[in-house]
Amino acid sequence: MKFTAEQIAGILEGEVVGNPNAEVFKLSKIEEGSEGSLTFLANPKYLNYIYSTQATITIVNNTFTPESPISTTLIKVEDAYKSFSKLLEYYNQVKLMKSGIEQPSVISEGVTYGENLYLGSFCYLGKNVVIGENVKIYPNSFVGDNVSIGDNTIIFAGARIYSETEIGKNCVIHSGAIIGSDGFGFVPNEEGVYSKVPQIGNVIIEDNVDIGSCTTIDRATLGSTIIRKGVKLDNQIQIAHNVEIGENTVIAAQTGVAGSTKIGTSCIIGGQVGIAGHLKIGNNVKVQAQSGIGKNIKDNDVIQGSPSFGYNDFNKSYVHFKNLPKIVSDLDALKKQITNENSINNG
Repeated sequence: MKFTAEQIAGILEGEVVGNPNAEVFKLSKIEEGSEGSLTFLANPKYLNYIYSTQATITIVNNTFTPESPISTTLIKVEDAYKSFSKLLEYYNQVKLMKSGIEQPSVISEGVTYGENLYLGSFCYLGKNVVIGENVKIYPNSFVGDNVSIGDNTIIFAGARIYSETEIGKNCVIHSGAIIGSDGFGFVPNEEGVYSKVPQIGNVIIEDNVDIGSCTTIDRATLGSTIIRKGVKLDNQIQIAHNVEIGENTVIAAQTGVAGSTKIGTSCIIGGQVGIAGHLKIGNNVKVQAQSGIGKNIKDNDVIQGSPSFGYNDFNKSYVHFKNLPKIVSDLDALKKQITNENSINNG
């Protein structure tokens, strides 16, 4: 896809300074710009690159005035960073603007779908699946029986959506994600042999949720595993059965949440965090990376460590963690000194 400076300025409501017919077909960093690329300048640290960049078009703040000759065509806007982000969103929408049903694909009986469905080749839709409008399901995806998918949701290639799952509007599910697989439920008998506990619940994903690649969300044993509105899950996260994640919470990669834990709204959880089961994490909680949580957490707490405790307390303690060998050495020296003094006094 090619765009001219004039077209881009129209999208961004900006002003062209230079050649309005200059064409671009790719994006680049300003320091790596080349002919045919579009870039932007928002950070003053990169100001010097505007005079050497080979990018064909550069988006700049409308307050920018070059101090030396430049070769790139400028598009002046109120906020270069926001405008570039807006353009990326527009570009992404154009790139994802697909519709139609590719073959081979399987559409089982009772499936209903809205306008502008895109169903990639080698997809499988189970019985009684209900799909809203403008939904995109990319190749090699599996959607089980009785699944519902809301308007404008995108399911990228190779995702697996098990039966009975409910997905809201404007969601994005990335490649390799598995939604609705069995929870990890087993009970031992008298001989220590484990038997599987049937997992007959489902997963509910509300509106505006993003689920990263290779993230797994297990179905509930009974009831539902629930991902509330606006939640953002990174890649390679494990969400166990009957977990509930509150609205607008974000979780970074490789975090695991054990069964039946409830996480509040607007929490920020770093990568590689482990959260034990049957806990309650409050609202607005911040958890630093690689923390281990084994107890309930109050609203607005900021925690770190494994086992985790208060962030400020952790930082104060860490100073001493690093110096433990020296502290032990100093203690040993003091013990010897005291022992020697006692020996002299007793002698």
